[in-house]
Formats: sequence, structure tokens, C-alpha cells
Amino acid sequence: MSVMTMGTSEPQQRPLTVEDLERMPDDGRRYELVNGRLDVSPAPVFVHSLVEGRLLFHLMTAAPKGHIVLPGAGINLNDAGTHHRIPDLLVTRKGDVEKPYLTRPPLLAVEVLSPESVFRDNHTKRAEYATFGIESYWIFNPSTEKPGLLELRLTDGEYREVTQVFGEEVFATDAPFPMKVVPQHLVDEALDDWMESVGDE
Repeated sequence: MSVMTMGTSEPQQRPLTVEDLERMPDDGRRYELVNGRLDVSPAPVFVHSLVEGRLLFHLMTAAPKGHIVLPGAGINLNDAGTHHRIPDLLVTRKGDVEKPYLTRPPLLAVEVLSPESVFRDNHTKRAEYATFGIESYWIFNPSTEKPGLLELRLTDGEYREVTQVFGEEVFATDAPFPMKVVPQHLVDEALDDWMESVGDE
């Protein structure tokens, strides 16, 4: 993750806002804002996209009426539009959907770790999402040797670790709705029946 400003070597004259993001190139990278500065992530690698797609499927399958699951949806974390994050996945109530960006806390934010995002996802975004009031935060480690899923829930303004599972262990939660998933099944591209691997067990 690198922090950039618009232009080249010119100093930034003012805080950037979400309106400035419209001028960012469509190059596969993710452009976020932190206190008016660009925070740029590289395009995801194969395993990241695999996990994101499979987890999206499981969340959409489990989501009850009145909920919506979104990949790559932007959230304005402040009224000025200078602090803008894009979780890999999120779940929100249909009544809280706004365009072009959400301004109300979703029920769940999910981040899939990449080598350059470990500190950001485990520390920076953890603090930002807690302050913003996102009730549940999942961090998925797509390690092929020991994939794991950590569930955090908001308590008294801070996240508390609720569940952490690895490999073939079953992750089960009731927030924001009941769902089960196996971390290993999200990273194993050779697994043909990953969609039915947990189901409603």
C-alpha cells in the first residue's frame, strides 16, 4: 500500500475528496482516501479474487430479505468526503443503500489480506471501521498453508475478537445473519463442490 497525491511531484494543495476519485484511472487498482490523501492498493492477485468471489457467493446465499451484499462498494467515513474506504465485501440493509457511496455503517465489512495490506487491515481499518460503527468486521487470511478467518464484533466502541478458525475448521456466525463457511474451501481452486461444502450443516 502506498500513499499518493494527485499529480507527480507537486505538493498537494488541498485535501482530496470523493469527487476527485472520479478522475482516477480505471487501472484495476483500488483508490481510497485517508484524511484527504490517496491510499492506493494494487490490483488483487488470483487467490484474493478467488476468496472474494466464493465468500460473496456464501454471503449472498445466506442473506435474508432486506439485506444486500456488495463487493467493492465505497463508504464515506466522514461528511467532508475526505475519508473514503472500500471494503472487499460488505453487507448492509437495503434501506441504508445510498448512491454513489454509502454514508451509514454497514452491518459487516470484510477484508481479504494481501501482503501489502496486513497492517492496514489488522490495525488501521480496524480502528476506522470501529469508530464509524460497523458492527461486524471479518479479516480473511488467504494463506494456502493455513487460511484463516477472524471475526470481530463492536463492543463499547471497540472490536473484540469473537471467533477465529483455520483450515478445515467450520466458521459459524449469527451476525449479521447465520452462516457457515470453511476457510480451506475458499482458497482451494481444485475443489469442485465448494458451493455445497458447508451449506446448512
